[in-house]
Amino acid sequence: MSESVRTRFAPAPSGQVHLGNARTALFNWLFARHHNGAFILRIDDTDRSRSTPDAIETILDSFRWLGLDWDEGPVVGGAHEPYFQSQRGEIYRGYAIQLLESGAAYPCFCTREELDEERKAALAAKRPYAYSGKCRNLAASERGRLEKEGRRSVLRLRMGRGALIVRDLIKGQIEFQRDLLSDEIIVRSDGRAMYNFASAVDDAEMKVSHVIRADEHLSNTPKQIILCAALGVSPPEFAHVPMVLAPGGGKKMSKREGAASLGWYRERGYLASALRNYLARLGWSLDDKSELLSDEEIIKGFSLDRVSVSAAALDPDKLLWMNAEHLRRMSVAERTQAVIPVLQREGLLGEEVPEDTRSWLEKAVAAIGDRLKVLSDVVDYAGFLLADEVEYDPAAVRKRLLKEGASEILLSARKALSRAEPFDEEHVERSIREMAEKEGLGGGAVIHPIRVAVTGKAVGPGIFEALVLLGRDKALERLDKALEFIEKGRFPGGEP
Repeated sequence: MSESVRTRFAPAPSGQVHLGNARTALFNWLFARHHNGAFILRIDDTDRSRSTPDAIETILDSFRWLGLDWDEGPVVGGAHEPYFQSQRGEIYRGYAIQLLESGAAYPCFCTREELDEERKAALAAKRPYAYSGKCRNLAASERGRLEKEGRRSVLRLRMGRGALIVRDLIKGQIEFQRDLLSDEIIVRSDGRAMYNFASAVDDAEMKVSHVIRADEHLSNTPKQIILCAALGVSPPEFAHVPMVLAPGGGKKMSKREGAASLGWYRERGYLASALRNYLARLGWSLDDKSELLSDEEIIKGFSLDRVSVSAAALDPDKLLWMNAEHLRRMSVAERTQAVIPVLQREGLLGEEVPEDTRSWLEKAVAAIGDRLKVLSDVVDYAGFLLADEVEYDPAAVRKRLLKEGASEILLSARKALSRAEPFDEEHVERSIREMAEKEGLGGGAVIHPIRVAVTGKAVGPGIFEALVLLGRDKALERLDKALEFIEKGRFPGGEP
C-alpha cells in the first residue's frame, strides 16, 4: 500500500464526540499514517434537526485536541470539497438521476399506511420484513396516474437476488442474502439523499480506499456495495471495528453517559497522548506485552490484522494508570505548562503568568511529583498554595486539629518556623525536627497537624516543600488562623 490509501471518518454533528467514535477515528488516522496515505474528515450533517454549528465546532475542536489532524475536510479544504454532506445535494441529485435512468433505481409511491400493513403481515407470518417491491415494475402510465393524484415518491435501489459476499478486513468473509434486503430508499420524498446513498457517493467521489468503522454499520455494507455496482465504481475495502463496552463489559457504552465522551476526559485533565495510547490499545495490540507506546511506535506497528474481533470493555483504572505514566514521562516544565489552564479555569491563576510565577509553579509541580494522576489533581495538591483561604477537610480537622495537644504543637511549630533562617527546605525541616525532638514527639505527630493547618488536607506534597513554597509569612498566618479556629472549636465550612 502507498499514497493510494485514503481513509475517512464521517461523524454526525449531534453532540459530544463519543469515546467509541474517537477510537474508530483514531484507527482510520493510524491506518492512513502507517501507509503514508490521507485521512479525510467529512461531516454527515444531512439530519437538519440534529446538526448545529455548535455541534460541528465541538467535533472539530475535539479532534484538534486529541491530535487527529486531517488532510482533507473542514477548515483545511481539499480537492473534493465541500466536506459537509448538507452542501453536496446537487452531487447526489446527479447520481440519483443516473440510477433512475439506468433502471437501477425506481420511484416508489407506497404510503406509510401501506408499508405498515406489509410489516404487520410479515410479523403475523413470523418472517423478516422486506419491502414487497410492488412499485418495482410499475408501468409508465401507472406512475403518471399516481403523480397526478399528488402521491409523493421516494427513490428505491433494486437490491437484486442471490448471495453477496463481503470480505471484511477484520471479521473475515461474511455472506448476505439479497432476498432478505428491502429495496433501499436512497432519496427521500423531499429530494434529500439518505445515509447509505450519500456515503457511497462521497466515498466514490473522494476516492476512499478503506472504510474503517464500527461494526454497528455492518448491515449498511451490502447496501453500499450494491450502490457502488449500480454506479459503476469499485467499492472501498471494509473493516468493521468491534464496539467499546461499558466498564465490566456487560453492556454497550451509552452516549448519554458523561464518561463516554472525549469532553469528559478533557475537562478532568487527561492527556491527549494518553487517550491516544489507551484507545489504540483498546482492541488492538502491537505484541503481547507493550502497553505504553508513543505515537510513532503505534503508527509504525498499526495493522488491521491485529485488531481483535471481540468487543473491548473500557477500563477506567487502566486509563488512569496510563495517564499517570504519560505525565511521569513529561518534564517538570511540560507538566507545569499543562496544569496552568486548569489553575486558570479554577480562578487560581490569572490570564497572564509572569516568569517568576511560572518558576515558582514548577517547584510546586515538582513537589507534587507522582501524585499527579490527571491534570485536575493539581487543584487538590497545590490549590492551597494559590488560594487566599484554606478549605479544610472536616475529617482531617477532626483527626489532627481537634485533639488534645494540637494547639501546643502548632504554637511550637510557629516559633520554630519564625526562627528558621534562611527559610529554605533544609532549614525548615531541621527546625521542625529539632522542635519535635525537644518536645519528645515523633515526626508524624508534629507533621500531620502542621499539614492540615496550612493546607487543609491530610495528604499532599512534602510538608517542608509546601511550607517553603507558601513562604514564611503565609505559613505563619495559616498557623495563626488554625489556632484561632481551634480555640473557637469550629472551622470554616461547617461542623468538622
